[in-house]
Amino acid sequence: KEATVPIAIHMDHAMDEQLIRDSADNLPFDSIMVDMSHHEMEENLARTKELVAYCHARGIATEAEPGRIEGGEDGVADTADLDLEGKLTTAEQVEDFVATGIDFLAPAFGNVHGEYTAKGPILEWDRLEKIREAVNGRVRIVLHGTNDFPEDIMKRCIKGGVSKVNVNKLVLDDYLVHIKEKSATTPQLTVLMEQGVKEIRKLTEWQMDVCGSTGKA
Repeated sequence: KEATVPIAIHMDHAMDEQLIRDSADNLPFDSIMVDMSHHEMEENLARTKELVAYCHARGIATEAEPGRIEGGEDGVADTADLDLEGKLTTAEQVEDFVATGIDFLAPAFGNVHGEYTAKGPILEWDRLEKIREAVNGRVRIVLHGTNDFPEDIMKRCIKGGVSKVNVNKLVLDDYLVHIKEKSATTPQLTVLMEQGVKEIRKLTEWQMDVCGSTGKA
């Protein structure tokens, strides 16, 4: 209520159908990611369409993930060891998912949840361009798996059509360093955390500048 910019509350990677329904009914989410990517594609699409309709009926925007962004991170089930072949998003899948009624599309074009190898992110830019062409402005393109993204790669993703970016480690690194280094000399937990939030703010402002979103609220 005190914010001077629009704020949206988003539930990311909701993989439990009942949790999605309960959250849509009882919690103040503005958007929910309906993540049925742990199912085979046909079932993924069917369940996504049903849950998207459920959320939309309650005024909640939805996001989904065609293809499979391999790996796992906080709050995301690690799908790498499931008996499902990791696939990158195709233009055909874009059509299938847009048809479910989603508002946001989180494609897989080489990005992964969690940590990258020593080579860093290796993204398929041609694939992202084909995804952008297939989307044709009908939904927003979302970028997942941004751990350790250098500025040039992030900017290229934005230029390639991404308008919503999920960040985790990129804005939490300095907070975690602060907690580790200062916990022994700062006995008050709330003070320690408040100081850490200032570190998150600095990195968040940096990423806003990188993505070109500063001052556009």
